[in-house]
Amino acid sequence: MEGSIAKNLYSESLQLSELELDPPSTTNRCDGGDLLDGDDGSVWGGSNEEFDIETDLDREWQRRRDQFHTIGYRDGLLAGKETSAQEGFNMGFKESFHSGYNWGLVRGVTSALVCLPNELKEMLIETQEKRNKFQSLYESVHSLSTTDALKLFHDDILTKKAVEQSEGAEGGSNVTGLQNQSSDRSRLENHFGELESIILETPAIQVHLEVRK
Repeated sequence: MEGSIAKNLYSESLQLSELELDPPSTTNRCDGGDLLDGDDGSVWGGSNEEFDIETDLDREWQRRRDQFHTIGYRDGLLAGKETSAQEGFNMGFKESFHSGYNWGLVRGVTSALVCLPNELKEMLIETQEKRNKFQSLYESVHSLSTTDALKLFHDDILTKKAVEQSEGAEGGSNVTGLQNQSSDRSRLENHFGELESIILETPAIQVHLEVRK
């Protein structure tokens, strides 16, 4: 009986050894060539992945390039617009400052005098005629709004430019007509001239009328 048991154990051990030594069947294994692609041994089509990555990078680069080009165009336009606007503002301020200052001076002085009591007006302005001139100037100035004054100034500038352009051209009668028109439209300057004349005739009223052009 002992010999039978030993024989059975030896037989089972031999079968296990043969199974371990037997190479795997070709039907149960995958061909390495199906998993490996290329000489570098990359798995599952590494070359396709690299192509996809390069395509994504190219697409991202193009998108970034278009984006920064758009930003550059926009910033360039804004910078040019701001520069042009600043230059226009500087020119307009230089041309209008003197007239605007004088216009504000006329409005301020006449308003202050009109608000004074009659007794004080009589002390500062000797004659009724001069007081009437101040009152008339006040009413004439305050009948114009700021928009109206700006329009008068703009029209005066255009007329002066037309006169300058026509001085060297033919047609002396046209130049004379434009000069007369320019004189009629300089109402802002005329108001300041009236104030200056009245102030010079009234020593009791001290107003600084001079300003650098």
